[in-house]
Amino acid sequence: MPNNKVPNRLINEKSPYLLQHAYNPVEWFPWGEEAFSKAKEEDKPIFLSIGYSTCHWCHVMERESFEDEEVAKVLNKDYICIKVDREERPDVDSIYMSYCQAMTGSGGWPLTIIMTPDKKPFFAGTYFPKESKYGRPGVMNLLKEVTSQWNNKREKILNYSSNLLKEIKKTSIAEGKEELNEEVLIGVFNRLKKAFDSNYGGFYTAPKFPTPHKLMYLLRMWKVHGYKEALHMFEKTLDAMYKGGIFDHIGFGFSRYSTDKMWLAPHFEKMLYDNALLALVYAEAYAETKNARYKEVCEKIFWYLEDKMISKEGGLFSAEDADSEGVEGKFYLWTPKEIKEVLGEEDGEYFCQYFDVTEKGNFEGKNIANLIEKDLEEIEEVDLKKLNNLREKLYSYREKRIHPHKDDKILTSWNGLAIVAFAYAGRIFNNKRYIELGEKALNFILINLTRKDGRLLARYREGEAAYLAYLDDYAFLIWALIELYEATFKEVYLKKATHFNKEMINLFWDEEGSGFYMYGKDGEELLMRPKESFDNAIPSGNSVGIYNMLRLSNINEDMELKEKAEAALNTFSYNINHYPDAHLFMCINLIYTIKENNKIVIEGKFGEETLNNMISEINNRFTPFTDVKLDMIEENKTTAYVCKNYACSNPVNTIEEFIKLL
Repeated sequence: MPNNKVPNRLINEKSPYLLQHAYNPVEWFPWGEEAFSKAKEEDKPIFLSIGYSTCHWCHVMERESFEDEEVAKVLNKDYICIKVDREERPDVDSIYMSYCQAMTGSGGWPLTIIMTPDKKPFFAGTYFPKESKYGRPGVMNLLKEVTSQWNNKREKILNYSSNLLKEIKKTSIAEGKEELNEEVLIGVFNRLKKAFDSNYGGFYTAPKFPTPHKLMYLLRMWKVHGYKEALHMFEKTLDAMYKGGIFDHIGFGFSRYSTDKMWLAPHFEKMLYDNALLALVYAEAYAETKNARYKEVCEKIFWYLEDKMISKEGGLFSAEDADSEGVEGKFYLWTPKEIKEVLGEEDGEYFCQYFDVTEKGNFEGKNIANLIEKDLEEIEEVDLKKLNNLREKLYSYREKRIHPHKDDKILTSWNGLAIVAFAYAGRIFNNKRYIELGEKALNFILINLTRKDGRLLARYREGEAAYLAYLDDYAFLIWALIELYEATFKEVYLKKATHFNKEMINLFWDEEGSGFYMYGKDGEELLMRPKESFDNAIPSGNSVGIYNMLRLSNINEDMELKEKAEAALNTFSYNINHYPDAHLFMCINLIYTIKENNKIVIEGKFGEETLNNMISEINNRFTPFTDVKLDMIEENKTTAYVCKNYACSNPVNTIEEFIKLL
């Protein structure tokens, strides 16, 4: 805590990010009418700072500027200052990030916006040091310059802002519908081939992000088209990520991205969404290849989530920071001396050799444990047992260090992704515990993040649920419910998925142009109502929303819903055709509509042997474009049939006949 012991208004908030700034000398307001009214009354511009609690450069800017009395004096005198947690208000973040990208050509966090009292931005940037350095203008000079322009050239900057906003609004709307066909799928596959790093997996150069939906797309192109290169790129990337330091070999779980092409040095923060989607991808890899290593990596991710990220009530926390004691990565780094003190000379040397821990170090004089030089196929079983024993000792030792900050808010959207992973892996691995973890997280959302009238909410922390749920919250939760249905065949999950899907359409659907808006018709009215199709670190709400509609229309035989899904897909056809790399989850939807669309219907009685065997047979395969419907009957005779392209097979009653159908 800085010397200033008097808290600002953020002290009353629940967001860990806002609370981090509650003792800044800057007189921060949370986003809300109080701040905007004060700005209008005093005729001051608004200094808007958007970030999140585990953002490294947000911490740096806080230390350099927002804890600085000199900076605070200027901000408090000439501006009304607002702090926003982007994970609580993705709608606000989306609008002003679009402005930043349009104005500067790039974006990121912390996001720095200066705007009028009626929320219209006229300046945007990201991180600014206090004084000019690294080729960046200093925040002190910036604030003085903007104040001067606000007082002397206001009309000019407002006209500029107004014109840029008009352009952003134009580009936020799909630019005309085009034909969508297989060519776009093959075209983007060829682009990924060119961008693929054949040495270390992944795409393009550093920094490298896991982008799980990219890997999901490749696995589906292998499945549908039989492209061996797609499977090679998929497996090479999964292996390389696991071998690198982006995977925590001591305490498990993946960091957000790698700063280098080898996946060695991560940006150390761990996000729930990355770990959820990567667990899903490794489970899919196991389903298709039966390579036990992929199952092991998935299970290690789940071990990390259980160890560090699941509340007692079953909801999952959001993230762990990169920094501890103000130093990035400090919690995760090792020296040979430290390892030998914990494990003894002989075992310590063995561990150091195995995980590339050297006197020279591979990260600022210390070491990130990694397997980059190892051939994963040659690791012997006996090594694994010994190594795991040593790893556990180091893990126990590491636990005594000062831990990175944990963002313990619980988000409906990211919990939805975790439930998807638990449910899918649970049925593929035949592991009831994982399914139960998914069910427990779902119950947490239904109990704690659902208003009395049934409206979903977005964030829970310390007993308080807040913020009307956004498109991502609904879309990811519906996906979770579909996966839980296919993992358990409990009818309640299918009914809830269908119910929430109707609610999503009611709240977010664009009646004029199709597709879904980011925030609901009952939400706060902002400068514009974004309708996003681009996948970023996670798939877009629109791409997952369409995916859900396609699956539910198939399971429920709802042709009207299918037409709605296809209309939404066509709404984004221009974006998909012209920016396919940024629409790979949409491309998965396209495969579903033009290439593969299967349904298995089984009629039977729970517990009946043939029924159980049929379900096991389904779960033993990777079938990404096949939905399963189970109809319960009283008779013991189980019947199954497979439908493809609206034509169904003859019903079968034995497991042998069923396997032939599959």
